[in-house]
Amino acid sequence: MNEALKHLFRELRHSITSTIVFGVLCCAIYPALVWLPAVLIWPDQANGSLLMSGGKVVGSSLIGQGFTGAQYFQPRPSDAGAGYDPTSSGGSNQSATQQKWMTGVAAAAVAYRTENGLSPTAEVPQDAVTASGSGLDPHISVDNAALQVARVAQARHLSPDQVMALVAKNTQGRDFGIFGEPRVNVLTLNLDLDALK
Repeated sequence: MNEALKHLFRELRHSITSTIVFGVLCCAIYPALVWLPAVLIWPDQANGSLLMSGGKVVGSSLIGQGFTGAQYFQPRPSDAGAGYDPTSSGGSNQSATQQKWMTGVAAAAVAYRTENGLSPTAEVPQDAVTASGSGLDPHISVDNAALQVARVAQARHLSPDQVMALVAKNTQGRDFGIFGEPRVNVLTLNLDLDALK
């Protein structure tokens, strides 16, 4: 066998060996070193922050869902697939200067005011008429939730104070006390409302 062929086989052997070694390191050992402590220290988060109701998984506290009916708090609009599709996470990629975006927001504001019995000139929270960047955000602002309280209370034959207490229970503060704004998890709030039965 000539020298060039020997060199080729030696390089091929090194390439295959490196691929196997790095495959085991990057695809087995490293994920195990990250996953195992996560499961031991934060089991809920490591397993997807799943929410149970009636012994069944009904969603994740990290992914929004669409709700229909006056008895439910409505989440942010979603541009992910057909709506809240985690396999199609993403926004609309429309800018605030596009006529299509402005028309959509104006129509959503009219629908929001009508649905919640607000005056035609009432201010509408931004998160009530615009989708998040991922289209999967499960949270709404406290202002948005407060404007929906009367509708939900009437539909469920509850007092606004009872519903507002559940809003407060499902309100998360700023991250680390300083980042972001307080927000309400719509999925956990609606599950708590259903649990009142």
